[in-house]
Amino acid sequence: MEYAAILMFVTVCLVLLLGYPVAFSLAGTALLFAGMGMALDVFDPAFLSALPSRLYGVINNQTLLAVPLFVFMGAMLERSKIAENLLNAMSLLFGRFHGGLGISVILVGALLAASTGIVGATVVTMGLLSLPTMLKRGYSPAFSSGIICATGTLGQIIPPSIALVLLGDVLSNAYQKAQLDMGIFSPETVSVGDLFAGAVVPGLILVGFYILYCLVLALIKPDIMPRLEAEDIEKLTRDQSVPALMLSALVPPLLLMVAVLGSILLGFATPTEAAGVGAMGATLLALGQKKLTLENLKAVMQSTTKITAMVFMILIGASLFSLVFRGFGGEELVHGFFQQMPGGIVGATLIVMLVIFLLGFILDFIEITFVVVPIVAPVLLAMGLDPIWLGIMIAINLQTSFLTPPFGFALFYLRGVAAKTVRTSDIYRGVIPFIAMQLVLLLALAMWPELVTWLPEVIYK
Repeated sequence: MEYAAILMFVTVCLVLLLGYPVAFSLAGTALLFAGMGMALDVFDPAFLSALPSRLYGVINNQTLLAVPLFVFMGAMLERSKIAENLLNAMSLLFGRFHGGLGISVILVGALLAASTGIVGATVVTMGLLSLPTMLKRGYSPAFSSGIICATGTLGQIIPPSIALVLLGDVLSNAYQKAQLDMGIFSPETVSVGDLFAGAVVPGLILVGFYILYCLVLALIKPDIMPRLEAEDIEKLTRDQSVPALMLSALVPPLLLMVAVLGSILLGFATPTEAAGVGAMGATLLALGQKKLTLENLKAVMQSTTKITAMVFMILIGASLFSLVFRGFGGEELVHGFFQQMPGGIVGATLIVMLVIFLLGFILDFIEITFVVVPIVAPVLLAMGLDPIWLGIMIAINLQTSFLTPPFGFALFYLRGVAAKTVRTSDIYRGVIPFIAMQLVLLLALAMWPELVTWLPEVIYK
C-alpha cells in the first residue's frame, strides 16, 4: 500500500471528472480509502481523530472571514450596475480613439475583477455588458471575446482577490510547517496582506501588457477596432454631461478600491477588516445608485451564502482528504519524489506548475488551493522558495490555465452568454495573444522574483 496516497489522488480526480460535487468527492474518497486502509491494517485511525480540531480551526479562522465579506462586496457592486456605468464613462474617455473601447473594457474588467474576485462572475458580467456593444461598433469577434476572457481572469491576481485570500491562508500554514520540519521553532509568517502586496506589481504589468497590445493592434489594424461614433457619444451623454458622468461613475468605485486595498497595504486594517469596509462601501454605493432594493439585497445575500457555503464545504472535504493522504504517507512520498528529481528546486517547481496548470482544466482554483497546494507547498518551501513568490506564481499559473483552450473555464463562461454569431473558434483565437502575455509574465517573474517580493519588503519590513 506504499502508493495508496497516489491512488487516492488519482481516484478523486476521476470522481470529479464524472461530475460529482467537489466537497463530497474529496470527503467520500478519503473516507473510502481510510475504511479500506483500516480493514487492511495499513492506515492508523488516529489520523481521523484530528478532524474535529481541524474543523474548529476553520470555523475560528479570522482570515477566512474575509471570504463572505469580499463575495458580498462583489455581488453588491454587480447588482448595483456599477460596471455598466463604469463602462459608459470609460467609453467616453477613450472611445474617440481606435481601440479605445478595448482599453475601456480592460480597465473596467480589471476593476470588476478586483471587486468580485470570481472569474465566472466577471467574465459573464463583462460578456453581457460589453460584448454586444463591441460587436455592434464593429470590433472583431475574436479580439472582443479574447479581451473579455482575459480581463475576466484578472480576478485571480489583482487584489483584493478571493483566490489570494484562500492561497494566503493555505500558504501560511504550509510555510510554518516547512520551517518546523527544518528545525526552525520560531517560524516566520506570511499573511494575506503579503500576497496582496506581492500581486500589485505583476497585476499592473499584466494590465499594462493588455493595454499595450490593444494600442499596437489599433495602429496595425484600425479597421477591426473603430472609434466611437458621434451618435454613440450623444446617446451616452443624453442624461448628464461628460464631467458629471465621469465623476459619478469613476470616483466612488475607485475610492472604494483604494480604501480597501490601501488600508491593507498600509497596515491600517487586516484583510478581514478591510473586507468589512468594502462590503459596507459597496452597500452605500448601491444606495447612492438607488439600487439597494429588497429584491437586490435578497439576491446578493443568497449569492454570498451559496458561494461561502461552497468554499467552506470544499475546505472541510479537503481537510479530511489531506488527513487521510498524510496517513498513507503521501507527504513523505511527494517529498522523496521532489528530492530525487533532476534539476533540484527548479525541476520540482516546473513539475508542480505544470501539474497545477493541467489540473486547472478540470478543477476550480478553490479545489486546487485546498487540495494540491497543501501537499506540494511545504516541500517546495522547505527547499528554499519564497512563499509570496510561490503564491503569486500559482495564482498567475491558474489564471493562464483558465484561459487556455479547449478546457479553460473562462472560455466556457463566455460561450454561455455570447451571441451565436460569435463562433467558438473566434473565442479560442482571441485568447491566444493574452495567454502568450501571461506566459511572458510568468517567465519574467521566474527570472526576476523581485517583481513580486520588492513591494512586500518595502511595506512590511
